[in-house]
Amino acid sequence: MKSKPKICFIGGTRYCQPLEVTSEKKMRSLQSLGELFIIGFSQTILPQKFTQHAHFYLLPKLPLSVLRYAEIFVFAPLLALWIIFRHDARIVVTQSPYEGVAAALAKIIAGWFGKPVVLVVESHGNFASDLFSQRRILFENCYRFLMHYAARFALKRADLLRAISQSTRKQLEQWKPETPIVQFPTWTDLEVFLQEGTNNDKNSSQAIIYAGVLIPRKGVMHLINAFACIAEDFPNAKLIIIGREDDKTYAAKLKARVSNLSLDRQIQFLSEVSQKELAKCMSQALVFVLPSLSEGLGRVIVEAMATGIPAIGSCTGGIPDMITEGVNGFLVLPGDETALSQQLRWTLEHPDETREMGHRARHFAETFFSTETYVRGYQKIFALAGNYRIF
Repeated sequence: MKSKPKICFIGGTRYCQPLEVTSEKKMRSLQSLGELFIIGFSQTILPQKFTQHAHFYLLPKLPLSVLRYAEIFVFAPLLALWIIFRHDARIVVTQSPYEGVAAALAKIIAGWFGKPVVLVVESHGNFASDLFSQRRILFENCYRFLMHYAARFALKRADLLRAISQSTRKQLEQWKPETPIVQFPTWTDLEVFLQEGTNNDKNSSQAIIYAGVLIPRKGVMHLINAFACIAEDFPNAKLIIIGREDDKTYAAKLKARVSNLSLDRQIQFLSEVSQKELAKCMSQALVFVLPSLSEGLGRVIVEAMATGIPAIGSCTGGIPDMITEGVNGFLVLPGDETALSQQLRWTLEHPDETREMGHRARHFAETFFSTETYVRGYQKIFALAGNYRIF
């Protein structure tokens, strides 16, 4: 009987022991495909090693992102090589071309010793530019050069690619043409959102909600400015901004802008909340807004739709894969505050039609993602990897 493959995943995801609910479901669904080895980060400054559906090798979560990248480049190749030689893993999957550098190094060295490895590089966003729209980068030109070289190095050695949206697929096709690409969305745990959606009660809600990290790329400042254009006409309307302050300076600017506009009563900031709390907040809102300037997929849109509310999103990245204009939401150009304010106004002026769009949004969410589709995506990748005669 042919044994199941052994797969090593390398990425920047942070895990804890025991796994939180969403990660536990994800790993449980994938363990049927083979023996899994995960190289990622712990949620503390201490490294961790444990097994729960997969074998986890977690690097310390150092305070600066540049230090965490250094950890990946230095330690991930060594860990991957140990997994390749000790456990005979022959497939390495990386979350982006940058983690792909570590995997490519491991692949090259393993090849010298007669251990062929298939490298799968995933893309979860615009890997060439997203970093520069998230925060201010010192020595930006130097960073761009190094990132370009790193992405080229990894993609040149990639055997298979995975995209999560049409936009990420097109970018991969441009960088590595004629390489097989398997496309399927990121893991999404919709259970709590669908459940909360059955209990929602937003008969008179005028709440507009955003959820996501507070960084420039998410376009939250544009949302605040757009809301300011209609706030006076809808004194009972509220804008609820939920998210972790990944960029403290940017978050402070957002709050200062709200104060300068005298909108403290109508705009509320909430720190990162649990999935259950987020689902409840969404279910009680009228509409969800994701005004990103760049976005790989925008999974949070599907989560919001699952609770029965429509979404307004920027026409960028994978967002148009989920929003059908006038059916389950609206699309606006990134940074177009006038268009965004007009769509916000429409939803507040037409609550019945907006709620009807929410029903269609919920139906879309139910069909867009499933655990079975996610698992089949990786089944296809691993089947293609088997064609390289690595076992």
